[in-house]
Amino acid sequence: MKQFVFISCLFLIGSFSAQEIKNVRLLDHWYSDTIMTSSSQVRFSSCWAFVQNGKEYAVIGSTEGAHIFELTDQDSLRFVDFVPGRFQSAQAITREYKHYQNYLYAVCDEGPSSLQIMDVSYLPDSVHLVADLQDQFFGKSHNLFVDSANALLYLTLVNPIVNGNELGIIPLRVYSLSNPILPTLLWEGPNDIPEVHDLYVKNNRAILNCGFDGLRTYDFSNPSNPVYVNNLTFYPQQGYNHQGWLSPDESTYVFADETAGLPIKKCQVSANGQLQVQQFFGTENAPYPKTPHNIHITNEFAFVAYYNDGLRIFDLRKNPPAEIGIYDTYIDNAQTNGFSMWGAWGIHALLPSERILISDRNNGFFLFEFDRSKFLTPSTEHVQLYPNPSSVGEEVYIRLPNDEVSAFSVNILDANGNLVADFHITQQSYATLPMELAAGCYFVRVTWANYLGESQTEMLKWIKYD
Repeated sequence: MKQFVFISCLFLIGSFSAQEIKNVRLLDHWYSDTIMTSSSQVRFSSCWAFVQNGKEYAVIGSTEGAHIFELTDQDSLRFVDFVPGRFQSAQAITREYKHYQNYLYAVCDEGPSSLQIMDVSYLPDSVHLVADLQDQFFGKSHNLFVDSANALLYLTLVNPIVNGNELGIIPLRVYSLSNPILPTLLWEGPNDIPEVHDLYVKNNRAILNCGFDGLRTYDFSNPSNPVYVNNLTFYPQQGYNHQGWLSPDESTYVFADETAGLPIKKCQVSANGQLQVQQFFGTENAPYPKTPHNIHITNEFAFVAYYNDGLRIFDLRKNPPAEIGIYDTYIDNAQTNGFSMWGAWGIHALLPSERILISDRNNGFFLFEFDRSKFLTPSTEHVQLYPNPSSVGEEVYIRLPNDEVSAFSVNILDANGNLVADFHITQQSYATLPMELAAGCYFVRVTWANYLGESQTEMLKWIKYD
């Protein structure tokens, strides 16, 4: 559905210069000031990314509909198409998306909305709306999940609409995608709780985020008759259970409560699906309580969209998980110094290229790079230099203790004590040493300030072979 959309890129890197940045690089940013909004200046909602026809694409929701972009080989967001939502209004502030085969599925939680299905097989040329479903089976929905392996669509907080009349909220509905453009209802429930806010499904095991009723797990091997497995109705530092994600190896589940000041929870997952909260972590609750919203994880890292704060990245292998990546997307003000639903909302960090997307409700779409290869080895309490010894032409990295520092100085001296290189690093906890240095023995002096502002220094011996 090719349609002209005026896009104005007003973002200037300098406007975020006061915000905290560490180990994350901004690749591109998109924003439009022509999209309708209220006095809150909230224009955008969630985002998703997918691979189609060998290329990476992403979608961000707005008060008006779905904006689809190609993630180019030059690391830019190239606008491709726009598909208007059935309900377009400054009140349409909750849109969610998922991808299955050649289709993009969209829901909205406000107004007389519907399940929209878009054909993306024509990309990179265009996107076409092929279904707009509003009846006894579909209407408003808060969220969705696609189990691609089993061709199942899950919709949460479904409020069907027939002839303009809302029929009432159903916590969860499950549909077959045997026909991808006409989902068939298989099951609805649970009947003993008021809501399922979000969920994650893998190998027929569904972990449901049930708001103030905590977590539940079901086996959907028979999607028409799922089996209750267990629950985590009560857990330490509990709030409004919002969303979570399972690691690829299925051993770790990480979830967030949408409650200001509460930490993210890391759970161990047993063979029978039991969840046990083991660790708490999150960004610093200063100068006001912070609220994590949406999370993606790998076996090693957690990628989190924080209201008001933007992107945060944590190393899950540390105890507790340590914050190793930061990029603020939202400039705080007095109105948001507490619980607010402004700033970073959605995240996608699972693309083959490992590029990361953040949708900021006020500031639009962000494309980031976080070089995971630099962090494959967990940090230690001392400066690391690796590989060491190294060969001429081989990249060598210096990494600060526990990745807690984002500004430091490096002096490199030869075996005779002569200074051969010096440089200062900001916005990173690591650096690449000069590759042009000849083979030999060197001493690397690293200087930084700790959290008390005290100067710290470590000296390391570096051997470089031919």
